[in-house]
Amino acid sequence: MATKARKTTLSSSNPANAQLMQLLRPEQPKLFAALALAVAACLLFILQSYLLSVLFARWLTDSQLSAIGTTDAVALLTTVLPWLALCLLGRPLLQYGREQLSLRASQQVRLNLRATLLDKLAQAGPGKSRYGSDGSLSSAVLEQVDALDGFISRYYVQRYLVLITPLLLVAATFVYSPLAAVILLITAPLVPVFMILLGNAAAAASQRQLQKLSRMSGRFLDLVRGMPTLQQLQATERASATVANAAGHYRDSSMQVLKLAFLSAAVLEFFSALAIALLALYLGLGLLGILPWAKGEIPVAYQGALFILLLAPEFYAPLRQLGTDYHAKAQAEAAISELTPVLHSQSWQHPGTQQLTLQSAPQLSIEQLQITGDDNRQRLAPLSFTLAAGTRIAVQGPSGTGKSSLLHALLGFVPYQGSIMVNQHPLLQLERNHWQQQLGYMAQHSSIAAASIADNLRLAAPTASDQQLIDILQQVELWPLVRQLPLGLETQLGERGLGLSGGQLQRLALAQLLLQDTKLWLLDEPTAHLDGATAYRLHQLIGKLSQGKSLIIVSHQLHGLDWLDQVVKLPAPSASLNESSQHVSA
Repeated sequence: MATKARKTTLSSSNPANAQLMQLLRPEQPKLFAALALAVAACLLFILQSYLLSVLFARWLTDSQLSAIGTTDAVALLTTVLPWLALCLLGRPLLQYGREQLSLRASQQVRLNLRATLLDKLAQAGPGKSRYGSDGSLSSAVLEQVDALDGFISRYYVQRYLVLITPLLLVAATFVYSPLAAVILLITAPLVPVFMILLGNAAAAASQRQLQKLSRMSGRFLDLVRGMPTLQQLQATERASATVANAAGHYRDSSMQVLKLAFLSAAVLEFFSALAIALLALYLGLGLLGILPWAKGEIPVAYQGALFILLLAPEFYAPLRQLGTDYHAKAQAEAAISELTPVLHSQSWQHPGTQQLTLQSAPQLSIEQLQITGDDNRQRLAPLSFTLAAGTRIAVQGPSGTGKSSLLHALLGFVPYQGSIMVNQHPLLQLERNHWQQQLGYMAQHSSIAAASIADNLRLAAPTASDQQLIDILQQVELWPLVRQLPLGLETQLGERGLGLSGGQLQRLALAQLLLQDTKLWLLDEPTAHLDGATAYRLHQLIGKLSQGKSLIIVSHQLHGLDWLDQVVKLPAPSASLNESSQHVSA
């Protein structure tokens, strides 16, 4: 019980480290195998040092006595060289095996972590915005996940080697000189003490650096998204100066982190060299027989002294390496702290398991639907209306009345009170993924990937032929533009559709909806960021292409929506919670 309580206390005192250990648990067999290979390599190093010390000591002794013969030299080499060859070849192979196992474990952990993060964000749906902007989330999934590599591939095994390797070397040293072993043990703590002092500063610096990177990524993405607006306002130079200024600050802070890393490495090397020099001084004076407490005596013979001096650098090497890798630990803990809110998020799980395939435009019946947020704030006041099969309606209301929340509930992302019936089937009984495949959703910002126009369209219909894509583009009145491009359908678009205007991107998103051939469309202010003329043309196009479908469009303006069958107006935020929405004919 006491041990369990102590472990709980340690985990709670360092939640980032506890989270890292939890992520590593499935890959621990590989990491322990890597540790076993590293320990085997250490044992081969001890054997190698012993063989070299015996070989050189024998040659030195025999040369002084002029007693060595050719037969004896050949016999000595025949005995020692095969074992030396085993050590010299075996150690690199064992080290290679250790590195490969550690790298594979790191790759698998990061792969699993990315999958978990993407799954959490997918479950959150539109609610992922509470974890940060798209830019900061992209940075988390890419850069911050990769920041764990050094901790997994190097630090995890090294933190065990820093204890096992010195103990093995001290034991081997103790056989020849207990005092030399004591010197090693006394000087060893100097390295980790300074590692901790400098490592804590490096950890804090890494944490601040990751936060700066996340904020800078989010801000840069916001500026890229708002580039058309910035161009209209002639503020692109100011935005460029802002990005350059932020990049300059980030560069300067990166140099500060590197300074800490180089400083810590220099300090560790200094104390390691000082300790080895102290040990060499003791052994050298002993061989000369001028030690103050043992004049005329040789406490450690040449072979033993050489063996100990060969071991000494390796004794401090794991400590120095751990000092270098400690920065990887600090970076990993900083990264996992940034990822923890997403990893620990518990999104509402849609409970449905039934599959409903829509053969025609569905009917939706909404009765006393209301939505409450996580902060217990009402996001949608009680709402009732019916969407007949093939009917097209608009939802209007002031900001904050729950227009987007209504669509999120229909998509299956948020819990609600009241009822939503789809062809007399409760939405809560339908399996969410299958239900989402039955409807088309179009947001304010089209989700266009950095790929060709054809590849973007085939995200909606992977088996569509080029002719089918051309036919769809003609329907959305985009083919005349695409036909004039040098590469046509294979024209590459930049991030978030860079290369097309806002109206053209929304037409491309509309083409994706047509390729999906769904019977229900949910449109969340698709013309919110377009000028009046472009918005009107897009509204008219949506009206022509959505005939025969059930459609709900959220829009602040009705310009170009004269084809609607009905308008549902949501009550203002100050309205009574029991007030029902009013149905107004278009």
